[in-house]
Amino acid sequence: MTERTTSYGQHGGQTWVDRLGIWLSQRAIRRWLPEGKLNIIELGCGFRATQLVALDDRIARAVAVDFAIAPEVKARANFTCHEGPIEDTLPKLGRGTFDAVLLISVLEHLRDAQSALDAAHSLLRPGGVLLINVPTWRGKFFLEVSAFRLGLSPKTEMDDHKMYYDMRDLWPLLVRAGFKPSEIRIRRHKFGLNLFAVARSSPLA
Repeated sequence: MTERTTSYGQHGGQTWVDRLGIWLSQRAIRRWLPEGKLNIIELGCGFRATQLVALDDRIARAVAVDFAIAPEVKARANFTCHEGPIEDTLPKLGRGTFDAVLLISVLEHLRDAQSALDAAHSLLRPGGVLLINVPTWRGKFFLEVSAFRLGLSPKTEMDDHKMYYDMRDLWPLLVRAGFKPSEIRIRRHKFGLNLFAVARSSPLA
């Protein structure tokens, strides 16, 4: 199987379905971010790092990670960009240095979701949050119809999916990564086609 080497949005524009999904994710992200100016990292940010750029008013320092990132994003003064596979970049990042880690529509593309969540937990400061959006098994049918039959979403993105999730799939992965059950919130999102999860790193005693 050919491994992915390009970022979302690198070779094409967004459909109205894509833009709606991004807007809904932005609302959820803002709701759960800690207060103040933050150090935020997004793993699998997409070519234009749309979610991070939209959070500019909340960012002290941003780190963007994906196969390729647009020049205008790399030119932003408070952004550090790492181009390449997430798995190769994670060992280069500082442990315990981020207030928020974003994995928005990314986990379903990774072959080893558990390792990514383990690493995300290690990146967080005490009290920091991991924010995740993943497609559900219910959403699989609608997402594939949108991509394969109607052309309303990129076919290549759906073909790259490795997993779909229900709460019982995602919750144990977060617990194994080190998040306490009392610090995990998972809810249905985007008309039930996705899950949005908030997992908080335990604060210092």
